[in-house]
Formats: sequence, structure tokens, C-alpha cells
Amino acid sequence: MDTVQDKDYFTIDDFDVDDKTILVRVDINTPMDPEGSILDDLRISSHIPTIKDLEDSRVVLLAHQSRAGKSDFTTMQPHAKRLSHYLGREVEYVDDIFGSHARSRIAAMEKGDVLLLENVRFYSEETISRSAKEHASTHMVKNLAPLADIFLNDAFAVSHRSHLSLMGFTHLLPCGAGRLMEKEITSLDMGIKGGGRPCIFVLGGAKVDDSLKVAENVLSNGGADRVLVTGVVANVMLAASGFDIGKANKDFIESQGYLEQIDRAKKILDDFDGKVGLPIDVALNDNGSRIEVSVEEVGDSVLPINDIGIETIVAYSREISQAGTVILNGPAGVSEQDGFELGTYEIVKAATEADYSIAGGGHISAEVRNMGFDHSLSHISTGGGSCIDYLAGTPLPAIEALKKAAVIISKHD
Repeated sequence: MDTVQDKDYFTIDDFDVDDKTILVRVDINTPMDPEGSILDDLRISSHIPTIKDLEDSRVVLLAHQSRAGKSDFTTMQPHAKRLSHYLGREVEYVDDIFGSHARSRIAAMEKGDVLLLENVRFYSEETISRSAKEHASTHMVKNLAPLADIFLNDAFAVSHRSHLSLMGFTHLLPCGAGRLMEKEITSLDMGIKGGGRPCIFVLGGAKVDDSLKVAENVLSNGGADRVLVTGVVANVMLAASGFDIGKANKDFIESQGYLEQIDRAKKILDDFDGKVGLPIDVALNDNGSRIEVSVEEVGDSVLPINDIGIETIVAYSREISQAGTVILNGPAGVSEQDGFELGTYEIVKAATEADYSIAGGGHISAEVRNMGFDHSLSHISTGGGSCIDYLAGTPLPAIEALKKAAVIISKHD
């Protein structure tokens, strides 16, 4: 298999990090219960390799939890405790972002110390979308940048945002990608640029517009040999192909605002004839019972489609298991409901037999872990929207900021 090696951004390996103060933007935004306890710490543990590689530095972590107005919009104290658990040493929580308390604690750090600042979204300017240069003039950057030697972005999952703590420091400090960011970019590039053939994208779930954007990108640039559709994406594609998908499924598509996507799906089918695989049968939900019907029979029923059918599972699994590269995005059906997780399970299982396999973040990555396949795929993305945008060929602002900074630094060397 080819490898994608050329990096147009810097990584930890490009810097002398010994005894340096390093600002690291991480994404440890986690599900929390009403009492403030962390329910799933996968995102926290995923940053440990970056922090461990900076063990001879002074590490200042910048992070957020949820957003204003949400019940889990909390402090970062529980996250510091969980990070301490994984690192085996204390991660100091500081209940300040860039005020005198935060600055004094950073100034007092010694080699090997790790400090987690307060939720950056407590600062109102954090979530304003601006350029790196505009963000660089904010109080957060002006107060913290003078205390740091290097900025690392390790927060792939929010890099589709042009928020302050992701962008602002890249304008003033030497900057690069942390280990998780580097792994995400390298792994996704392997799938869409340098992976083995045939390359198959399996697009499902309920975010039809996002999936069609990915399909358009990977089919038009030759990144995919085949796109197999499931979930609501498949329902829209079936409707675009002229199948009657039944009132319940039409109504759902309309309620989600996706009726106009049917014409877009038809154009994809016309432009890339034979490249898009559609279900040949589906599973309807009759009060919790799984009813298998061919796609020609769906229009006769008032029941909703909740999964792909057995014949489709067999056909898709055969293609997927023989692929050089397979990229999964979105579940095949209502996988959280008993009896309708079958399509998702079998597709993920088939993907483990491909030469190179990626779960594209969000719901499908969670299902992969729930089903026990988390160590059987080549890469499980931590990103949801960021992964979708990356696969669709949409530049991610925070990654573009790292690339722009790398060009500027290279010109000065």
C-alpha cells in the first residue's frame, strides 16, 4: 500500500520541546451526567500520547466542555482528575483562563508539570469565528502567548471551527500538530489519497447533506471506486432512483429538511452511473419487529425503514471485505434499537477484513466501540463534523492555520 508522507504542517518532531512551555489545545469535551461525572473518557485518553511525548516540557492544556446554555457546560476540574489518572501524575486544574491567577501558575511551572486551564468557552470571544490574525489580538492570546514557546493543536474534532483557542496562537507562536491531530490527518489521508484499491465509502446515518457532499467529493476526484449507501442517505437515494419509499419515510425526509436533497442525489446517480450501490431490500419496523421486504415493496407499507435488509447486508459485506480501503460513516439503520443493529454490525464486521479500514467519527465510531470492534479497524476517528468535512474535501480552518504558519516559518528559515 502506498503511504502519504509529505506533511505541510509541523509536528512535535520538528521542535526542540525540552524545558519549553507548550500550549496544547486538546478536545476533551465529554458526555457528563447531571452530577458532573464523566460518562465516556475516550477523548481524554486519546490525548495521552501527546502529553507523554512532552514529559520534559511544561504543558499548558487549553480545552472546552460543552457550550453555553447546556446542562453539561461545566468547569474542567473533573477532566483534570481523569487526565491525572491516565498519566499517573498530577494534572493541576486552574480555575482561570488568562487572568493573573492563570498567568502566575504558568510562570511557576517546572519541567514535567502539566496544567489544565479553565473551560475556554467561559470566555465570550472563544466561539467567535475569525481569522488567526484577528484572534491574535484578543485578550486570551495577548495574555498567554508571551508565556509560551510553542503552540500545538491536538484537537482534530473541533478543527472545523475557526475558534479563538484553535486559531489565535498560530499567528504569534511556532506551532504544529499534536500526536492525535497528526494521526487523524495521516490516517484519513491514507484512506482518501494513498489507500489500497478498491476504495469503498459506506455512507449512512441521518445527515444526508453531509453524506452527499462526501459522495460528490470522493467520486469526482477518483478517491472512491464505489459508494455504498445505507440509513436515511439510502432512502433519499432510493427516492432519487424512482422507488416509492412509502409515506413514513418520505415524511421523515421532509421533517429533516432533506426533500431538496433528492434532486442532488439523482445528479450523483446520473453523473456516476454504476459507482453508487443501493439497497436491494430493507428492514421495516413493525412495533419493534423486523419485517424484511424488497425495495420494490416498501411503497405498499406505512412502516418506517430502520435498517438495510439481509440480502443487502450479504452483498455489501462481500464488497467491503474484499476492499483495499473502506471508510465507514454513519450507521446502517436505527442501530440503538434491538433487532435493527444488524446492518451496522455486519458492515463493521466486514470492514475488519478489508486491508485498511476507517470509522469516520461520530455515531459510527461510537457503534464500533459498543460492538467491540474498536481494536479491529485500522483507524477510528475522534471527529464528527470535522471528519465529515475532511472526507468531503472541505478545508478545516484550524488545520489550514497550522499549514499557513508552517509556510511562513519555512520561508524565514
